[in-house]
Amino acid sequence: MKSSTERICLDHITIVLQRPRFPENIGAAARAMRNMGIRRMIVVEPENYELSRVLKMATHVAADVVQEIRIAQDLRAALSPFHMVVGTTARLGGEREVVQSPSRIAGRLVSLSRENTIAIVFGPEDRGLSNEDLRLCHELVNIPTDEFSSLNLAQAVMVICYELYTAGGGGPLTEPNTPRLATRHELDGMYDQLRDILVRINYINPENPDYWMNKIRRFFTRLQLKAGEVSIIRGICRQIDWYGKKNHADGRQAKE
Repeated sequence: MKSSTERICLDHITIVLQRPRFPENIGAAARAMRNMGIRRMIVVEPENYELSRVLKMATHVAADVVQEIRIAQDLRAALSPFHMVVGTTARLGGEREVVQSPSRIAGRLVSLSRENTIAIVFGPEDRGLSNEDLRLCHELVNIPTDEFSSLNLAQAVMVICYELYTAGGGGPLTEPNTPRLATRHELDGMYDQLRDILVRINYINPENPDYWMNKIRRFFTRLQLKAGEVSIIRGICRQIDWYGKKNHADGRQAKE
């Protein structure tokens, strides 16, 4: 018999659909989630959210998932409470350098899910997540396919949810228990503060700060920062800011 301590905590998993175009796909995704024991969904800026059409595809089996769907108007705000955000992508290269397979990312989330809330984000059916959307994610996952790489939204949700459902079952944990990570809100505040400081001390180019911030984001993502560690980094930024302003003021007084 499989020990529950070795399975991913599905109650801490939320499926996030960014700007889905068709209510039928929302319903089909809800059904796929329900098949795999995942019940939480956030829909961000849906192009057309018609409840009757969503319920028709979800069927009575997933009606409870549909009734609890949270509609959000901004992806960054919707993701702010989560400790780990995984973005899905069909395209590779460019800013999408470090991409995991569904089984690998699911295995890594087993221990994280015990103390941390996790969002899995899917983009619009026609173009997927934008580079700006992906900057809100800690990790990226790609579903390997043959020559035709485009998957229906609900199919992609089912593949990821299946991997999450089966992750960790029956085998020993490969990672120690992980304490609570910083939330997306805490990290985004830190990144905004870092970008401001690094631009002002001329460490990064103010004309293209996101290029350099992407490298910094990837570095900190590998470290899996805790809330206290984010607080330390923000404290260092405040001290740099204070010291820089003090030196500037002292210099002006000396000239006068």
